[in-house]
Amino acid sequence: MKNTVFQIAVIIFFGFSIGLVPPVSIASQPDANISGKLVGGYRILSVAVPPEGKELSLTVYRGDYIKFDISDAIADPYLTIPALSIQQKLPRNPSEAPYFKMKTAGVFPFTLGDLNGSISVVDYQKPNYTEVSSKDAFALIQNIQPVVLDVRTDAEFKSGHLENAVLIPVQQLQSRLKELSAYKNQDILIYCATGNRSTVASKIMIDSGFKRIYNMRHGIRQWGRDNYPIVR
Repeated sequence: MKNTVFQIAVIIFFGFSIGLVPPVSIASQPDANISGKLVGGYRILSVAVPPEGKELSLTVYRGDYIKFDISDAIADPYLTIPALSIQQKLPRNPSEAPYFKMKTAGVFPFTLGDLNGSISVVDYQKPNYTEVSSKDAFALIQNIQPVVLDVRTDAEFKSGHLENAVLIPVQQLQSRLKELSAYKNQDILIYCATGNRSTVASKIMIDSGFKRIYNMRHGIRQWGRDNYPIVR
């Protein structure tokens, strides 16, 4: 009995020391204040003319791939976000619109035609969500053997992936969640190329009731740089 208690204590201590046991944390921005909705792996931001005297104010998560759904009342949908080097005229149909990666947390002023506004990019945090380095991800795989989920494209997967990884591209994840339903209460490690798509995938899964999600923050690129094994 004493040995069993000791072993459990060691496991818990080890998990906390490398960040494998999810800490109790508070989201940096409540979901109710996040703009738009996730559709097919993209955050669709509906943009209309604000009340007179007010600027457009949007909030998204770091890692989001954003698209704009622009009201017909906005005459010239030309988007400029100087800090992100974005200057582009946008189509009104979201399915035809380009996407923009939100890689860095911060507040970024923008203009859309004659309108001024800002996009706040915040980190995604939840009690059942943990970001891990490639080193911690390797330890996670060695010690608790999570389900490993690759959310890149088929071509990327074929070029190299983690051993035993399950491939579901992030754009297909919402429609294929049933394939993972047996793992809702199990540890799941998610990765992509650089950590952006895996953040989006993590939110989709947590919103769908998955309990223990780990996101490999800098993706398989950093995993490879750190010389961890890749199946080719």
